[in-house]
Amino acid sequence: MTVRATDILKAIQKLNPAEKHRLREYLIDALTASSSTGTVLQEISERKNKNGYRCPDCESEHIVRFGTYSTIVEGEEVKKQRYRCKACKKTFTDLTNTALYRTRRLNQWIKFIECMIEGYSLRKSAELVGNVTHVTLFYWRHKLLASLKQIEIPNFEGIVEMDETYFLYSEKGQRKIKDRKSRKRGGSAKKRGISNEQVCVLVARDRDKMTFSQVLGMGRLTKEQLDKAIGHKLSSDNILCTDSWRAFKTYAAEKGMDIYQFKSDGMVRTKGLYHIQNVNNYHRRLKAWIQRFNGVATKYLNNYLAWFQVLESIQHQRNEVTMNDLIIRGNLIQNSETYDTIRITKFAI
Repeated sequence: MTVRATDILKAIQKLNPAEKHRLREYLIDALTASSSTGTVLQEISERKNKNGYRCPDCESEHIVRFGTYSTIVEGEEVKKQRYRCKACKKTFTDLTNTALYRTRRLNQWIKFIECMIEGYSLRKSAELVGNVTHVTLFYWRHKLLASLKQIEIPNFEGIVEMDETYFLYSEKGQRKIKDRKSRKRGGSAKKRGISNEQVCVLVARDRDKMTFSQVLGMGRLTKEQLDKAIGHKLSSDNILCTDSWRAFKTYAAEKGMDIYQFKSDGMVRTKGLYHIQNVNNYHRRLKAWIQRFNGVATKYLNNYLAWFQVLESIQHQRNEVTMNDLIIRGNLIQNSETYDTIRITKFAI
């Protein structure tokens, strides 16, 4: 049976205001997702190949076009370019070894990115995205985050605030936990103060809000961990502002850097231009945001740190520009993560 446009218009006129509003929202989302997906795929292709084509397997530049392949975008079949490496004879596409590689629902990624910016749970995201389970979205989330955490930040400029914060070690999602009983919704440590039950996360920010955040290990921060993680981003021209932990002072002395330290009692919070209030506020926002997940498995903590760092850079704004930019940035980086590698990931420093 053929449905005419006039019949559709007549049916729409019979809807009540609430039903018309839902229909309008649906059409806006559907049309935006379709156009956005096409734009995103084209942008990924142009940015990846701006300096010429390169084989993702052997890095050879001897590449030729090798037919097309089909993918489904918003229910329609779309032809995309395939390439072949003349050196290793392997074929690939613009999405090979990216978070979107072999994804069958490209159009639904835009809606999922919107849910990620809002910080929705996987189950709520699955309801909003539609036709995708929360388990699948878990893997989508971590494939994208595995790429985003590889993004290199520039070297720090001027004053650099540094401070460590701690998260309780978590094996959330692990079926069989050794040496202790499972904890409900995060739980608490058995020992008071900082111990090897806690994971050290270093956050460093300069006054241009260039931010570094990463898990460094269990227990107290050491100068060796500090140097390995962030030493290549610092120079003797930087001035450090830190808490009073001795590892910072020792590191600064060895590198010939000026340092201003502030005790945790809060008696002296500033010394002229120097303070650690920016990084402490970042800690507060990070911990408030991460609470919504009711505990994060330590093996995935670096992914969540990268996620929050990106949200801070876009000021948690959800619009077409930020959503497209997030998915584009996350697919310009080589990423060979699969469902299996994500699932069997282990925490190791």
